[in-house]
Amino acid sequence: MRFTSRAAFGWPVLAAAAVLSASAPAATQPAPAAPATPKPSTPAPAAAPPSQDAARTAVAAVQAFYDQTRDVSADFFQTYVNKIYDRTDKSRGHVVFKKPGKMRWDYAKPNGKVIVASSGKVTVYDPPEEPGESGQVIEQTFAEADLPQALSFLLGTGKLIDDFDARLLDSANEGFKSGQVLELKAKKPSPHFERLLFYVEGSSTLRGLVRRLVIVDASGNRNRFDFSGFKFNGGAPESTFDWKPPAEARRVHL
Repeated sequence: MRFTSRAAFGWPVLAAAAVLSASAPAATQPAPAAPATPKPSTPAPAAAPPSQDAARTAVAAVQAFYDQTRDVSADFFQTYVNKIYDRTDKSRGHVVFKKPGKMRWDYAKPNGKVIVASSGKVTVYDPPEEPGESGQVIEQTFAEADLPQALSFLLGTGKLIDDFDARLLDSANEGFKSGQVLELKAKKPSPHFERLLFYVEGSSTLRGLVRRLVIVDASGNRNRFDFSGFKFNGGAPESTFDWKPPAEARRVHL
């Protein structure tokens, strides 16, 4: 599913992943069992490069936060840079996510877009741009929208380390000296994004918190989400996700 430049939407489910990663103190991970001593004739396996170990540790911290989250809400500021058309769109709004598989994005006016995911279906509503128009609605199942890979660890059915290859970028070069910048590339390629950047808090007290998410597609377009005003495990009501678009909105079938 591709979202148009008006919304500059990209993949908010991936942004939700970043929000959710900031939900709770990281769980203590059990130490792995020591490997058996190899026979003399068997060469010892090569140790992973330090950078790879550090990336795995950062991914595990993000995952640990998420695993303990029931629901989360946050304000977001989105900056979409369209490299092809040399255009930048900015918008803001509020997002709520709740396990299992529920989320809602409300874009502030004048954008006014609403995106709701619930019961295995994604509904995207674009309000009218001009007086007299009716707006439009796109409805798809998770499978039709090609969401399972992106949502698997959000839904508790997958893990970041299983679905993505990760490496750490130079935080200073990325303008984020206070923490770590994780680059994630899907092991199963997606037509919707080429890589994700997680800007992860570096302090020990907030370890694993993702302050920013950047989604980069194959054309070099960048969709950036900055989050603030986090609220965790507040018991988001089910009515939040029981939303219906206006009856007069035009249905669009992809």
